Amino acid sequence: MRTICSTRCCDLIALACHPDSRPGADLRVFAQASRSGPSVRVRYSLEGDLARLRLPPPRPPRPAERLWQHSCCELFIARQGMPAYHEFNFSPSGEWAAYAFTDYRQGGPLAVQDPGIAVQAAERKLELAACVNVAFGEQLVLGLCAVLEDGQGRLSYWALRHAPGKPDFHHRDSFALELA
Repeated sequence: MRTICSTRCCDLIALACHPDSRPGADLRVFAQASRSGPSVRVRYSLEGDLARLRLPPPRPPRPAERLWQHSCCELFIARQGMPAYHEFNFSPSGEWAAYAFTDYRQGGPLAVQDPGIAVQAAERKLELAACVNVAFGEQLVLGLCAVLEDGQGRLSYWALRHAPGKPDFHHRDSFALELA
């Protein structure tokens, strides 16, 4: 079952922690997506005991590698019914990564413009917003996800919906939001 947004925007939706990972902190994670033409905007909200997370310090905006190995927010975008998809990683540091896939995990780096990551942080809340341009047509399916690293280096995996088995945001079962 997919969450369907018949308009070009959805409300904040709670992400679920993968049952095999433990967040190591009292956390709640939410995400939101909207679309205007080829632009997809996302907003993530982390709420709770953020002091127990390893969040990277601010850095100059730039592409970076292996962001998923630490705390980052992720966006997967595909055209409804098509195997190709893009993955975007947004770090609270302001760094990002983008990948293009022709099919399940078949692909590589994608050059994109600066997604304009904006981060607002308070003691118990962090919000991250970003915007990417895609040319996938009208009906999109999205995976809204996050990887969070706690103070001991343990990762927890958050998504709208998790596929069976180990955490795998690339699995099409994780593309749980339809955005017109």
